[in-house]
Amino acid sequence: MRHGQSEANVAGIIVSDPKIGCNQYGLTALGQQQVIKSASNTSELNQDTLIISSDFLRAQNTAEIAQKILNTTHPIQYSTALRERFFGELNAQNDTQYQMVWDIDQQNPDHQEFGVESANQVVSRVSALILQLEQQPFDEKKNVRLKILLVAHGDVLQLLQTWFQDVPASQHRSLPHLETAEIRCLNPD
Repeated sequence: MRHGQSEANVAGIIVSDPKIGCNQYGLTALGQQQVIKSASNTSELNQDTLIISSDFLRAQNTAEIAQKILNTTHPIQYSTALRERFFGELNAQNDTQYQMVWDIDQQNPDHQEFGVESANQVVSRVSALILQLEQQPFDEKKNVRLKILLVAHGDVLQLLQTWFQDVPASQHRSLPHLETAEIRCLNPD
């Protein structure tokens, strides 16, 4: 699930520094409503869902709302592996700068121009989390397979999608874009 509309989205700025993003730029009122609608309209998730979220405020807000709507029995877990892609010196600049990074990604998914975290680095950190989670697929008390809701950011989820679909990270922008508060099934099967 991508976080709902955030204050950073409305301001049109890049917020990728954890020193700022973990404490500021939460969801807008519209973002909260987007999450409520999305979580209320999903049939795949239920009270047995495990929610794992980025620790950025906008994702935390999203996870908390989703947890209330789904009435989950598991506490939310926060993971730095789901944090926003770090955009280096472009942090706090206009979000039109994203396109410049994405254009370079297409040519070189290992680039770190402007001090950004490379596309392949993001895939590596998030796929490592997925592999770890696959080792713990059951709720031992209920003996059921857990559904997991990952709450993260647009670029992170776009890049994770490439891993699930066996597409090069350089092509992440060619995959369908996740809208704010969108829940998309990523199934390794």
